[in-house]
Amino acid sequence: MHDFAYHRPRSSAEAVQLLARSQPGARYFAGGTTLFDLMKLGVEAPATVIDIGRVEGLREIDASDRAELRIGALAAMSDVAEHPVVQREFTALSESLWKAASQQLRNMASVGGNLLQRTRCAYFRGGPEFACNKRVPGSGCAALAGVNRGHAVLGGSEACVAVYPGDWAVALAAFDAQVDTLSPRGERAVAVRELHRAPGATPHLETVLAADELIVRIRVPRTPAGRASTYHKIRDRESYAFALASAAVGLHLRANRVVDARIALGGVATHPWRALEAERSLVGRPFTQAAARRAAEIAFAQAKPLEHNGFKVALGIETVTDALMLARDRS
Repeated sequence: MHDFAYHRPRSSAEAVQLLARSQPGARYFAGGTTLFDLMKLGVEAPATVIDIGRVEGLREIDASDRAELRIGALAAMSDVAEHPVVQREFTALSESLWKAASQQLRNMASVGGNLLQRTRCAYFRGGPEFACNKRVPGSGCAALAGVNRGHAVLGGSEACVAVYPGDWAVALAAFDAQVDTLSPRGERAVAVRELHRAPGATPHLETVLAADELIVRIRVPRTPAGRASTYHKIRDRESYAFALASAAVGLHLRANRVVDARIALGGVATHPWRALEAERSLVGRPFTQAAARRAAEIAFAQAKPLEHNGFKVALGIETVTDALMLARDRS
C-alpha cells in the first residue's frame, strides 16, 4: 500500500467539495470492500481517500412514497435485503443482495458502492504483466485470446470483454431504477441501465459519472412486476461466487396474459444488460413455457461467444427461462 491523504466529511456537500479539490487521484470509499482490495493489488493508487461512511442522511430506506422506494446510497446491503417492503414488493432486489456476498460483506458494503464495483477479470487484477485496456488504456486485452471462460458474450468489443460482476445493478436495471447524484454543479438523476458504459474503444471509462459526482440515493418505481419477480443466479459454487449467468425477471399477468415483463441479464455482459426485445416478445400474449423459452433465446440472439465461454449462451437461455417460470409462479 502507498501513502495517501485521508478525509472524513460529515455531509454530502462537504464530501463533494473535498473530492473536487482533491482531483486528480481522489476516491470515495464507504465500506471499502472494493477499493481497499484494488489498492492492495496495485490496480488503484489514489492520492486521496475520502471516507463517506459517516456522511449524515444517506442510510435511510424510505418506503413512504406510494410511487417509489428510496434508498440512501450508504445503506448496507444487508439492511436493504432484509427490509420488509423490499422483500415483499421488490423480491428480485432483495434476492440479488442475498446472493451477492457473504453476511460479513453485506453488513459492510453499501448499496451505492456496490453499483460501482469494478470487474473481476483476472487480467485486470493480475498485474502489469497482463495487457488490460481497463487498467492501462491502449495496452490491449489479454482475455481476447486468453482464458476467457468467465468473460462476456454480450456487449464486448475489440478493446475489452470483461464481465460486469455485480448482481444488485442488474436487478435495479430490470425495474427502471435511477440514481441521484450530487456534484458541485448540483443534483442530477441517472437511469441505472445507463449508468455503466459499454467498453467500446475506451473501457477504462466505466460509468457516465463525472470524476466529482457522488451517488446519494437510489430510487425504484413501485410496479406489480416487482412483486412477482426473482433474481436467478447460476455460479460455479453455491457459496457467493460471481455469476456465470443470472437473470432479474419480473412479470405482471392478467388472466395469464402478460401486461408487463422485465428481463435483465448478469454474468454474461460487459454491463447490466436489459433485454428489451425479449420483454416485448412476451407483452400482450399468453404466458407459456414455450413463450418464456422464446424470450430467452431472443435475449441471447446477439451473443458473440469467445473460445472458452460458448457455454454461457445455452446456460443463459436456461437461466432466463427458469427465472420467467419462477416469476410466473409468484404472480
